[in-house]
Amino acid sequence: MQTRQIEIAAFSPGHLEAAVALSRQAGWPHRPEDWQMAHALSEGVVAIEDGRVVGTVLVTSYKEDCATINMVIVDETMRGRGVGRRLMDAALRIAGDRPLRLIATTAGLPLYQKLGFDETGTVMQHQGLAEEIGAPTGTDAATAGDLPAIMALDRLAFGADREKLIACLAQVGEFAVIRRNGGVSGFACLRPFGRGEVIGPVVAADIEDARKLIEHHVAARAGRFLRVDTTAETGLSPWLDTLGLAHVGGGIAMRRPSVGDVAARTATIFALANQALG
Repeated sequence: MQTRQIEIAAFSPGHLEAAVALSRQAGWPHRPEDWQMAHALSEGVVAIEDGRVVGTVLVTSYKEDCATINMVIVDETMRGRGVGRRLMDAALRIAGDRPLRLIATTAGLPLYQKLGFDETGTVMQHQGLAEEIGAPTGTDAATAGDLPAIMALDRLAFGADREKLIACLAQVGEFAVIRRNGGVSGFACLRPFGRGEVIGPVVAADIEDARKLIEHHVAARAGRFLRVDTTAETGLSPWLDTLGLAHVGGGIAMRRPSVGDVAARTATIFALANQALG
């Protein structure tokens, strides 16, 4: 009965201030600028009670290839009233028939499992003040001419066309690349986020190249606050600790497939889609 008092409405720019407040209540580091970027790339809804925003969810669609569900937050005073389920039901309607991905907290795991999501891995968040290290060999700053190759590599690694996201990241951040045989064989993005900057997504042919791409950005940011998200399967977590980026938590990668979901990966990728938005 109580949930009938809650309205589900389209997420508009007028809801951004309340959304920032909700993420801060949840202990998330998102700045207004981080929310603005996520909102610009996404479609979403808010839950409203008596004129107050008490929940959010965003759906970022990558053409018809897939969609990610992001920024699922329910006000701590409203939990246990079915708000999260109503937000997710709205998100599923927005996503349509696309395969879905998200990063779950332990608390949200039971709901996502009920909605048909399966665990696919563990995301490990690393952050801290970067150690002073030497610049690696074999990496370069990307140029505007590298962007089509970066988009193509990302599509190959992620299994979906994230052209709009990569173009947005190029506007607000910077890319490092590895070039081989006359072309781009790997890349890493660095952009402002939260308390400092985040490195990701990172796509590389192997772990050694992935390390070099991360080092490219870390070497230029000694003493500054950085975040890198990886997956347990890469084995990079202990190495990131040595760069001053301690393991501070993470989440559970989940996927809900649809008919024809063929998002196979053929390159190393460990800064996942949701992490590109936060």
